[in-house]
Amino acid sequence: MSDRTAANEAADRLRERTLSVINVADGEFPSPSLNEFFPPAILFEGSPFELDRVMLARVVLSGVMIIFFVIAMRSPKIVPRGLQNFGEIALDFVRINIAEEILGKEQGKRFLPVITTIFFLVLVSNLGSIIPFINISPNARIGMPMVLAFLAYIVFNYVGIKKYGFFKYVKSSIVVPGVPLPLHFLLIPIEFISTFILRPFTLMVRLMANMLAGHILLVLFFTATQYFFFTIGGFQAVFGVASLAAGIGFTFFELLVIFLQAYVFALLTSVYIDLALHADSH
Repeated sequence: MSDRTAANEAADRLRERTLSVINVADGEFPSPSLNEFFPPAILFEGSPFELDRVMLARVVLSGVMIIFFVIAMRSPKIVPRGLQNFGEIALDFVRINIAEEILGKEQGKRFLPVITTIFFLVLVSNLGSIIPFINISPNARIGMPMVLAFLAYIVFNYVGIKKYGFFKYVKSSIVVPGVPLPLHFLLIPIEFISTFILRPFTLMVRLMANMLAGHILLVLFFTATQYFFFTIGGFQAVFGVASLAAGIGFTFFELLVIFLQAYVFALLTSVYIDLALHADSH
């Protein structure tokens, strides 16, 4: 990057900050910035390994998850205590309530590593939305949901192709038996789009949209709190109390959403694997 380009970018950022300060000083509500979602690089700028704040949060949260399970399971005891006990409870939840519930004991054990990885990656990344100084889930941007949806897509299609062969698997997935021939012209395209396009797309968009919406609402509540308390002041501070209460309440609601999104993503992945395993009973 040339010195002139770097200087121009620095000037643009300074201009944005100055305008934001002027707006607040004039009593205007500060407008949101795209830098929240597409912040400038903070590490390895200009290299293929460039990291912005959201990408760094993604790496750190994933690393914390890995370290936790390594420490918790490094010397397992027959009677678990402490971190091992907590880790086993978490793993058993995924095994019993998602993998075995949908796939049965044999297939649930077979695909447990994939389902567990997806569940905890989504869960831990979602927690970033309520952790101070991170304040945004890496899943609020499309990159990680896309990778996880692609992983689920590869797994369930691989399972079906390995069991039935490519052509039989595709045919079993899109051809509905027992319907009149003319209806196949309508149903085959619908089933193809539903199975091979909409499944990964809805997994990806559902996760991203829910975490993005939650982030925007939390930003609005707490920005409004700061605005009413420290910019307007006076009797209008009562609105700051209301927005603060709403922000705290929505933070607890966001905790529920954080868990549900991880559960739904892992559950649907299990359902799609099960459908691929039994494609011939469509």
